[in-house]
Amino acid sequence: METASFSEDLQRYISLLWRWAWLLGLATVLAALTAFVVASRTTPTYQASALVQIIEAPSTKTVDMSVLQTSERLARTYVETMTTRPVLERVIENLGLVMNTSSLRDAINAQPLRDTQLIRVQVEHTDPVLAALIANALVTEFAEQNREEQAIRFAASKLNLENQLVQLEVQMDETRAALQELGFSGEERAERDRLEASLAQQSQTYASLLQSYEQVRLTEAQTTSTVVLKEPAVAATTPIRPRTATNTALASVVGLMLAVGVVFLIEALDDTLRNPDDVVRHLELPVLGIIASHDIVDGKPAATYQPRSQVAEAFRSLRTNLDFASVDHPLESILVTSPSPDEGKSTVAANLALVMAQGERKVAIIDADLRRPSIHKLLGLPNRFGISGLFVMRQVQLDGALRASEIPNLFTMTSGKTPPNPAELLGSARMGEILEQVKSVVDVVVIDCPPVLAVTDSSVLAPRLDGVLLVLKPGTTKIAAARQAVEQLRRVGAPLLGVVLNEVKITQSRYKYHSYKGYQYYYAYPEYYSADGGQPETKKLPAKR
Repeated sequence: METASFSEDLQRYISLLWRWAWLLGLATVLAALTAFVVASRTTPTYQASALVQIIEAPSTKTVDMSVLQTSERLARTYVETMTTRPVLERVIENLGLVMNTSSLRDAINAQPLRDTQLIRVQVEHTDPVLAALIANALVTEFAEQNREEQAIRFAASKLNLENQLVQLEVQMDETRAALQELGFSGEERAERDRLEASLAQQSQTYASLLQSYEQVRLTEAQTTSTVVLKEPAVAATTPIRPRTATNTALASVVGLMLAVGVVFLIEALDDTLRNPDDVVRHLELPVLGIIASHDIVDGKPAATYQPRSQVAEAFRSLRTNLDFASVDHPLESILVTSPSPDEGKSTVAANLALVMAQGERKVAIIDADLRRPSIHKLLGLPNRFGISGLFVMRQVQLDGALRASEIPNLFTMTSGKTPPNPAELLGSARMGEILEQVKSVVDVVVIDCPPVLAVTDSSVLAPRLDGVLLVLKPGTTKIAAARQAVEQLRRVGAPLLGVVLNEVKITQSRYKYHSYKGYQYYYAYPEYYSADGGQPETKKLPAKR
């Protein structure tokens, strides 16, 4: 059961998407076309990429977790400081760029490569050559400033030691010069010994300062990290934006998805009956006929001017279904109504009466829609005298009211003049007498009655008849209205036979599933007409067979 339910749901969804295929296709094409036009008119952007290596200070090259974390922080620090204002200003100045530091920073993307000592520097620009120049200049200027900043830490110590060494060199030179001027006399010998001792002390101090100076230089070399341009950036040949083909494909997919969402939203918000499955699910009534949309020529029923058409065949199928629906109790009177106006009940009643007459049965069609009659229009008859005139007679006489038509076996009774109280008349005992007399001379009586929800005419007349046909228009009839009409008819005990779906657009795939493949029709909109004048015909009625 679950598999069957899933299959039905899947088929319904496929049918739904197929029915809206035009919208899905249009949305896909428009989205793709828009993306293509926008991409074609967008200035291409190129990207240049440079690879930077961080050579850490030798003193940090030990296997220790804290040192590894320090290395990662160093890489992230370099990434952040690489796009600082001083570096960017030097790049702009050296390359002569016509842009500010903020715009240049937005064009640069520097990211450390995980588990390496490398930094990837990417620059985007509409000029591929300039993008490569900016990437290389950025790394060069950052490396230079990094070296300058590292050197500042030891500059003071080195300068102090250099000054002391220079002073000692001067003093040692002076001492050596004084020693050269002294002789070897007694007094000079004593001075020579003093100067030699002083020179030895100066030499010792000089050596100590020189050792300190070399130690500072060694410390500087061991604690200084350098930045090296490992792989210079080169001008790109293809842009990274826009990617016309990719953008067009993605836009078409997005457009299709949005269209699918819109379709399901429309269907979710649509509270109308759309197909036979909806009728069975919501009303629990069988669908006895599916009448395709068709053009009405000169206001005449299709069974008259197109007896071999598919529409006429659909009415004959309805006639057959009614025969099978009443095997035990043959239908002698059928009421045709609808939940609301503009669903084509009068058209269905007229065509049903015609195909029944063509089936060699005597059929009378009665226009009991005393408010907005239309049968006389459909059959081209006058409407001066009809069923309304029988209610004021002392004794019911059908001659003059029930008239034979040009179609063999078909008799008509129009509405006549519009009375002030149609519901009371249709529910009266006189209406029962009229029906009995009509049934005495024909085989089947088809009665066109007003919409159920508009007035109570159908509700008061339906219990007197053998069956009720409810005409619905897919895409127009609201589910709530159809349910209310069915409940109202059942409440009064009306014998509901089933539903006729009228003005169905068979080209929709949801109806192709119901064995109507290949039919192509267009919507027709039946109208209500008011009664007009006319001289009633008087013909003698044949006896019932």
